[in-house]
Amino acid sequence: MSSSNPNTNGGPSASTPAAVPTTPSASATAGTSAASDKLLMVRSVDLLKSKDGQNRLEHHTDTYFSEKLIVRRGQTFQMWIEFSRPFNPKSDKLQLQLKLDPIFTSNPGVRISVPLVDVLEDGRWEMKIVEQKDKRVRLAVNTLPTASIGRYRVTVESFSPRGRLLFPCTPNDIYMLFNPWCEDDPVYLDNEAERKEYVLNSMGRIYYGTEQQIGGRTWNFAQFEQDILEACLLLLEKGQVTEWRDPVIVSRMVSALVNSNDDCGVLMGNWSDSFEGGTSPTAWSGSGDILRQYHKSLGKPVKFGQCWVYAGVTTSVLRCLGIPTRCVTNFSSAHDTDLSLTTDVYLDEKLELIKEETSDSVWNFHVWNESWMTRPDLPPGNGGWQVVDATPQELSQGSHRCGPTPVSAVRNGKVDLKFDTPFVFAEVNSDRIYWQKKPDGSLSQVNVEKSTIGQRISTKAVGSDARMDITHLYKYPEGSEEERIAVETASRFGSKPTFYPSPTDNDVSIEIVMDGAGPRIGGDAKLSIVLKNTSSKQRTASLLYEVMVMYYTGVLKDTVKKDRIPIDLKPQETKTIPWTLQYNEYMNHLVDQGALMLTVTGRINQTKQILATQFNFRLRTPDLILTPLEEAVVGKELTVKITFQNPLSQVLKNVLFRIEGLGMQSVRKIEHGDVEKLETVTLMEKFVPTVSGSQKLLASMDCRLLTQVHGFADIVVKPE
Repeated sequence: MSSSNPNTNGGPSASTPAAVPTTPSASATAGTSAASDKLLMVRSVDLLKSKDGQNRLEHHTDTYFSEKLIVRRGQTFQMWIEFSRPFNPKSDKLQLQLKLDPIFTSNPGVRISVPLVDVLEDGRWEMKIVEQKDKRVRLAVNTLPTASIGRYRVTVESFSPRGRLLFPCTPNDIYMLFNPWCEDDPVYLDNEAERKEYVLNSMGRIYYGTEQQIGGRTWNFAQFEQDILEACLLLLEKGQVTEWRDPVIVSRMVSALVNSNDDCGVLMGNWSDSFEGGTSPTAWSGSGDILRQYHKSLGKPVKFGQCWVYAGVTTSVLRCLGIPTRCVTNFSSAHDTDLSLTTDVYLDEKLELIKEETSDSVWNFHVWNESWMTRPDLPPGNGGWQVVDATPQELSQGSHRCGPTPVSAVRNGKVDLKFDTPFVFAEVNSDRIYWQKKPDGSLSQVNVEKSTIGQRISTKAVGSDARMDITHLYKYPEGSEEERIAVETASRFGSKPTFYPSPTDNDVSIEIVMDGAGPRIGGDAKLSIVLKNTSSKQRTASLLYEVMVMYYTGVLKDTVKKDRIPIDLKPQETKTIPWTLQYNEYMNHLVDQGALMLTVTGRINQTKQILATQFNFRLRTPDLILTPLEEAVVGKELTVKITFQNPLSQVLKNVLFRIEGLGMQSVRKIEHGDVEKLETVTLMEKFVPTVSGSQKLLASMDCRLLTQVHGFADIVVKPE
């Protein structure tokens, strides 16, 4: 009784595998009509999966490159089934079998039966016939808002008085995603502009630098591009979790799987000087290349990542799967290594930094993610934005991951709530405590800075490229009663609950000041040290300053310059001391981000007050300038001029330019070779736009000596 009928539907999404007969039902009776007396065979199934069709448009999945049916859970989708004869509702029955099958592993997966009903009810796997035309029926299929996401194989099961038949719809699989448009989905976001930004926007901005010199780079999340959805599902399978229904578990797993530290995750970190055998983290301008490389190699880690790359890829994966996600940058971000919830700096008797004992570090900036979801596993009030951080820093429950951490819990110092709240709290709101080691080995607190950690926390604004400051979401105003209570609440849970010493005669203040946007790479760096004596007596001291090159993570590389400055302050005097670091003093020392840290310490002779402060700054790099030379029209060649000037009196070796965006499915690489000192380079690149509308073209430069060089152009492409 098996049948292998030709495709009668003609559409590209129809399927024609053979029906699989089973034993006819014993309930067949002599009174059955002649038409219904035949087996009900499925001839073809049309999942209505075209990008501009009703399913993909209603489910907001029309921008995915894939030709598959991609739907969001908790919402109905439609399909046509063609039978060998008209469907008789009185004697025939119909059922869908959905099988959530892992693609790359042998996990058993999930089996779901979807029955045919007369009236659809929310919150159930059900389907109903909404139209019948001769031998064809159109079904509306309802999915659960808590269904596992992933790739489902579909089998149609038809029942007639003569027996039951199975019709596997291979290769017409259904891809199910989280649904921020569905009120019953834990990732529901009720603002349409925010859904467009945090789920559907494939271009973003990632901030870097220091709190006084914030740089921004445009990033292509590429979440809808070719092979990206498949790469994300491969990643989930690496997590060895059989069901992907809970965004808390999924986002926590993704934070572990985007780094390669304990598993075959996406990105291998590299914070050294050498990126041999891989791509320098500053050279990436999007996640597409990284995820496609990972997918193509069936899960071999891609080289190399640092925090903004981890955050960019995490945004891509979670947005692709349907979880609203954004990149967030924290400036002066503390890395608390001993769970004290304080950032500790150790000085010797001469007030010099004891480098081997100062394990806590302060990163110039650190980029992580926030994802939007409810937290039914926590007390009320902890839903909403959750910190998810894929950069491998400390172990959490045995693997390198962080989050999801409720931002509201961080704000209130509720560090007893899961996951990893103490670590995130210390990153944004720990006190920096300076300790002096005495000859007998004991320590005394000599200074506490209560408002240096966690500055100008930034993310891209909704609907524009502007920077939005969200520091207020992480902490109350510095020094306010609420903020101090949060710090003291948190410190009770620390490994060494801190005793804050009573103040002594602290009548001299010290501050390091920078003019404007700060120094550019290739020129001298000029800062000012400002001292203020608020007493009615003279104050004298000897200041020790040390400027060190550092990785953006706060790891110090080496000292560039070190010296002492004698100071003499009259009563009530404010004194500004100019401080300069010349280009020839730092030119051979710089690493990755051109970041430096100036530490100034001293002791007031009259009162023994300790002065101690640190100031991070960076040497700003030039932008790539992208200029379209004519109007952009679909199908018509467009020339874009890309210009760059080398700001250094040094030759840049082996310069590589990378260009992506404008609807291109892959990154274009241009090996330029050497750029002479102070030379201006002009590239003329030709593109043929394929999609109309507002587009971005991104360019970045890969060069050992000069990093974080990039640029973009907004290009409006007109239809043919």
